[in-house]
Amino acid sequence: MCNLCFLNSTCLPAGRCGSKSKIKIVSLHMTDKNKLIIITAPSGAGKTSITRYLMKTFPQLAFSISAATRNPRGTEQNGVDYHFMSTEAFKDKIQHNEFVEWEMVYEGKYYGTLKSELERIWQQNKIPVLDIDVKGAIHVQQQYPESSLSLFIQTPSVEELKKRLESRGTETAESLAARINKAAYELSFKEQFNKLITNDDFHRACTEAEGIVDDFINQ
Repeated sequence: MCNLCFLNSTCLPAGRCGSKSKIKIVSLHMTDKNKLIIITAPSGAGKTSITRYLMKTFPQLAFSISAATRNPRGTEQNGVDYHFMSTEAFKDKIQHNEFVEWEMVYEGKYYGTLKSELERIWQQNKIPVLDIDVKGAIHVQQQYPESSLSLFIQTPSVEELKKRLESRGTETAESLAARINKAAYELSFKEQFNKLITNDDFHRACTEAEGIVDDFINQ
């Protein structure tokens, strides 16, 4: 797929910090109600861990719960971990333009961000945080160019990313190669985002992200 197709696609993709963080409490102004934060990265770069750190640091943030057509796993709960729904219900919502972004990850398995989920969080006078893949992040940012903050998390190199994925012990040689190829492609879009954070030291990356988000909240 070419870069133009990637950017215009409507079929969109699917930790703890070492230090004790201070809770940041800042009153949201009425003009802040439609702000949102988008955090994206290639798989293995650490975006979910950094997102968790930010959620613990800023009580005025709320995690955007994705919709999914797969069955719950383990202790997952509907409306807490995902908004679980049937494929038919998901497709109906697509037809009624109810998603900010969505994708079919595997045949018949859909994931997406509901517009109603963002509205739910805004109604609570909080800022939604979306932890999503690069294509979805670009699409959401295009829809909210003036009110969003987008963070792209990267590792120092593709070689370092490969080491991190290998250390998980969950990848086959084939799946690892596929993830690395996808990551290299996604890295070509990093300049599309507001802020770029290199996660070569987790504590430093958390601190950098904290400062960026603090500034955004207080704009």
